[in-house]
Amino acid sequence: MSRKIYVCGGGASGMCAAIYAARNGAEVCIIEKNDCLGKKLSMTGNGRCNLTNLNMSEDCYNAAARSRMKDWLGTYGAEDVICFFKSLGVVVKSEDGYIYPVSGQAMTVVDALKNEIIRLGIKVIYKEQLKSINSLENGSLEIVTAKSRYEADKCIIAVGSLSGVKSTMSTGDGYYICKKLGMNIKDTFPALVGFKCEEGELLPEKGVRCDVRISFVLGNEVLSSEQGELQITSDGISGIPVMQASRDVIRFVEEKKPVYAVIDFFPDYDESDFDILKKDMLRLKDDRSVTEFLLGFANQGVTDMILGRMKMSKTMKMKNVSDSFAECILDSYRNLKLKIDDSYGYQASQVTTGGVSIAEIGSDFSFNKNRNIYVIGELLDVDGRCGGYNLQFAFTSGSIAGCASSL
Repeated sequence: MSRKIYVCGGGASGMCAAIYAARNGAEVCIIEKNDCLGKKLSMTGNGRCNLTNLNMSEDCYNAAARSRMKDWLGTYGAEDVICFFKSLGVVVKSEDGYIYPVSGQAMTVVDALKNEIIRLGIKVIYKEQLKSINSLENGSLEIVTAKSRYEADKCIIAVGSLSGVKSTMSTGDGYYICKKLGMNIKDTFPALVGFKCEEGELLPEKGVRCDVRISFVLGNEVLSSEQGELQITSDGISGIPVMQASRDVIRFVEEKKPVYAVIDFFPDYDESDFDILKKDMLRLKDDRSVTEFLLGFANQGVTDMILGRMKMSKTMKMKNVSDSFAECILDSYRNLKLKIDDSYGYQASQVTTGGVSIAEIGSDFSFNKNRNIYVIGELLDVDGRCGGYNLQFAFTSGSIAGCASSL
């Protein structure tokens, strides 16, 4: 007799788990609180869906998860994700190791998963939100939603985290449900998110994009350092390097510690090269204005921001500026400090750091105190860098739990 498995949550990890369980012969039902499957997945990667990364390593995940991730990735890694989607008819391509569907559309991925769910006869119940899971005397589980009750042999909890825009209904209710079951929940924070800067930092109104090296510091301690395209807006900073660093910085920001972003707008220059550049620039000290002097030096928005912070007149003639002060202006492009005030919150974040402690689950993602219950995906205290690492974990956890639950 086949196992009756309920998967609570129809996101990336939930759909993957349901497919693997059904392929193994289980009777599977997905309960989804939205009116469609894969809502958040359809938005990922700016609508392009970065499925995984060929440069896959446990080091790309939070420190608390690395030892477990090494084993999990050894069981189901990047090549397994590629093969899985090949089995669904999704052709993929590599962009410097970043794996995307050739279509360039996240909906291609969602539709392929949905088609397989239909093909396998997996039942889907829409617009029902999981409320609790109870153990019955006969050894089975009672799945309680806001509307109904269902009986199952196994249950896979894949209801997602707090991260995501309102339309995804990412409310974090899974943490409460798991806590009621006796699981330890680590403090949660938004991750892969941008930051708001302290008021009065004179940020450019029209916004700026440029390649930088950005470091986040607390006192004398460097919390994180990344290089890439930075986006400076009228109230804060974002972009890949900020989002990558946010996982290491967010706890201090949430605790209102004095965290600063230190920006180097010449990340490819070492000290010697930059000294040569400054000497070349100082030869241009003549009748031209400060603005004209810096016209080809850097992004105009960055220059306006730096001159404004230095209270420097844009029309002042460079011949009236001392060499030492001219050097000070140029050095500012390598050491611009911005005080961080807050993050943009869960709705703007891609993932949540913290969640169900992975000490609570086994190698197959089953709950240690009740092996009929599995926890996968973003609910767990596992978060990775940008670049396909979080979807990789969704598919890794989903595949392993789906196979194990069907045995």
